[in-house]
Amino acid sequence: MSLFISTAHAAAQPAPQGAGFDMLIMLAVFGLVFYFMIYRPQAKRVKEHKNLMTALSKGDEVLTQGGLIGKITKVSEDKDFMVIAIAEGTEVAVQKAAVSAVLPKGTMKSL
Repeated sequence: MSLFISTAHAAAQPAPQGAGFDMLIMLAVFGLVFYFMIYRPQAKRVKEHKNLMTALSKGDEVLTQGGLIGKITKVSEDKDFMVIAIAEGTEVAVQKAAVSAVLPKGTMKSL
């Protein structure tokens, strides 16, 4: 025994009963928070991007995830690729999924 620290003894108590229902409620609350804060917004973004990719057509001005701005010159329907003209006489083939935004008409001329 220490001279300055007294020994504490915990009283033996029985385990609390009925804690299972409280745990189920907490699990349901965490599930709802997960759904509304993480899953639902991500699913919404994926759906919007999929609609964007299906709406791409020849003549649209687009911004890719790599930062390229160009005008679509050819869209391949059977494959997931398209050709973008980034300058006069310079064309690049990119995947449709690489498009992050469709820009308003005339954006390339204003840059």
